[in-house]
Amino acid sequence: MIFSKDITPVCAYCEHGRQIMSTDDVICEKKGIVKASYGCRRFRYTPLKRIPPKKAAVHSAFTKEDFEF
Repeated sequence: MIFSKDITPVCAYCEHGRQIMSTDDVICEKKGIVKASYGCRRFRYTPLKRIPPKKAAVHSAFTKEDFEF
């Protein structure tokens, strides 16, 4: 649930944090450099920073006849 009210406060999804490239760290406007899993009381959720999981590939053996009436 991307817009759920029960989001665990982590800096990776916070409005105040910016991801540092090629590391697991975040530059926080309030706390400085912290781990992406860190969470503080100033957490403000930003859903656009959340990366949804990739969809599973569909591997099936459908033929053209399966979709004909």
